[in-house]
Amino acid sequence: MIDRDGYRPNVGIILTNAKNQVFWGKRIRQDAWQFPQGGIQHGETPEQAMYRELHEEVGLQTCHVEILGRTREWMRYEVPQSWVRRDSRGSYKGQKQIWFLLRLVGRDCDVSLRASGHPEFDAWRWNNYWVEMNSVIEFKRDVYTMALNELVRFLPALKTHTGRINKPRPQTENIQSIGR
Repeated sequence: MIDRDGYRPNVGIILTNAKNQVFWGKRIRQDAWQFPQGGIQHGETPEQAMYRELHEEVGLQTCHVEILGRTREWMRYEVPQSWVRRDSRGSYKGQKQIWFLLRLVGRDCDVSLRASGHPEFDAWRWNNYWVEMNSVIEFKRDVYTMALNELVRFLPALKTHTGRINKPRPQTENIQSIGR
């Protein structure tokens, strides 16, 4: 489903833990890390799509998370033509996304990257909220930054007493992998 401007409706998910660290998934058989995301199917609301994608990509159910917030407007990114299927060139420009900020209320062991028959990730880790975007594919970096900036207001512990955002160094420990 592509809108008249050439963008596919999509949801992005920023999943946090009790330490305000964010979940990063490593794309299967690639050296690229990203947040869970996926298309909105016909008849789905963004929230319904978010819960479906959360289960398909991360194995979590509604009981494992709580919604802390979502972006106010659609955020768009364009996909380079070399990444677009030939039959979609000309009509498809990229994705428009509503981003959700979630808190994991379950446990790390509730995460299952093999919840669907077509896994998106082969490893995952927790990172500090503010992390270098170098491991994110280049054309998604601006949208990731915009989503993190808009949704940080739901995590007051990340703000200093002056109201300025505290951007700590990235943390890349606790990588969880699954067998191939």
